[in-house]
Amino acid sequence: MRRGDQFTALVDACVLGGALRRNLILSLAEAGLFRLRWSDAILDETERTIARITEGKADTARQRAAMVAAFPEAMVLHDRTIEAHLALPDPGDVHVLAAAINAKVDVIVTDNVKDFPADPLEAWEIEAVTADAFIADCLDLDSAAGVEAIRRMRERLRHPQFDADGLIRKMEGQGLVHAAAALHRYRTFI
Repeated sequence: MRRGDQFTALVDACVLGGALRRNLILSLAEAGLFRLRWSDAILDETERTIARITEGKADTARQRAAMVAAFPEAMVLHDRTIEAHLALPDPGDVHVLAAAINAKVDVIVTDNVKDFPADPLEAWEIEAVTADAFIADCLDLDSAAGVEAIRRMRERLRHPQFDADGLIRKMEGQGLVHAAAALHRYRTFI
């Protein structure tokens, strides 16, 4: 990965839908470790995912509005003309690749990497990576800024509230094993 001021990542709804992944990714973006991108279609899907996860108990519109307000530069305009020329294993993901192309991103952060095979992405010099690998890479890129961002995130959490070891265990339990291992080295600082 390059420095955050040069590195751009489009984050897929499957990553933004889960509260912990969303908090981690947005905290790292806020710290300037990368430039964040998404589209209205991704945010629509994120709202549906959050509603499904929370069984309709979350105020998804408020959460979306907060995300958009915090990162107004992240929005990528939807261009359907690109979509007509793209093919992916899941046609429902073509809008994600089109947004990534429009935004000239380096990576698509998705936990559905199988739906983003290397062949169609290579032509655009885009790579699909999991949230786990991406968070771990961000921590490797700038461990001081990454650890500080995650410490601030952990301190903001109230329901549930975690100590450093609890946060790391929660990350491991949600499959963020590489990110948790990268963070474990710095647990006394988070």
